Amino acid sequence: MLALRQILRPMRIALATAVVCAALCVPVPAFAQGKLDAQYVVTLAGIPIGKGSWSIDVGDAHYSASATGATTGLMRVLTEGEGSTTAQATFGGGKVLKATYVSTIRSRKQKDEVHVTLDKGDVKDSRSDPPPDHERERIPVSESDLHNVFDPMTASILAAPGTGNPVSAEVCERTMAVFDGRLRYDLKLAFKRMETVKAEKGYSGPAVVCAVYFTPVSGYIPSRATIRYLAKQRDMEIWLAPIEGTRMLVPFRAQGPTPIGEAVMVATQFVSAATPSHASADGHKGP
Repeated sequence: MLALRQILRPMRIALATAVVCAALCVPVPAFAQGKLDAQYVVTLAGIPIGKGSWSIDVGDAHYSASATGATTGLMRVLTEGEGSTTAQATFGGGKVLKATYVSTIRSRKQKDEVHVTLDKGDVKDSRSDPPPDHERERIPVSESDLHNVFDPMTASILAAPGTGNPVSAEVCERTMAVFDGRLRYDLKLAFKRMETVKAEKGYSGPAVVCAVYFTPVSGYIPSRATIRYLAKQRDMEIWLAPIEGTRMLVPFRAQGPTPIGEAVMVATQFVSAATPSHASADGHKGP
């Protein structure tokens, strides 16, 4: 499982955290309401090695999401592994107020679990099992590193600014801070181009492509080859597509180089739908 995590580290970071909710960057409008049901496949040097699913439910003042993934094919023979992530968040005043994040990765011999709770962008609780080691080289996570951050799942759901077409270049132009329970890092996005995408089931239309640049901040060991490799990369990309009925965008495709070939994660199913506003207690529908 360790080998798989090292190989797929660029894709895991790109998909899970390369897009950020714009709440701390620009004021955002009401999120409206919609749902997404997506399925993804992962290839390495053109060879299928994994698959996953992602379900998201977005409301005017909240969201919930769950994702699962597992190795497939030859990779499953070499290093069997599976993982799941769940998250919930509430919004108010155009910002994320509270968020909870749980991530679990299992292999044949070990289990890795992380719990993170945030309040207005500040980490209030963070637990990991097994706990971080105490290697002298590891850059410690300071108290200041845990302010104005997003958990990886909340960071992967991007609110488009303004009122125009949400699939726009402006979505990419931002830098964000992410804490995944162990590692604190910054991700800078920059607009590259527009593409047209088509899932086997569901969405067909425009996607905005963002370049992704990774900068570790704390919680890492500088001598580790994976960290150095990621920090030098200039070819990682995220392709963002919209959730119908909202101004939210999420990854349709993520790609980037690894030492043994390009890794690609792409949606085979991307089915989203607007959901009606719920009636309030006085009988009026929500905004």
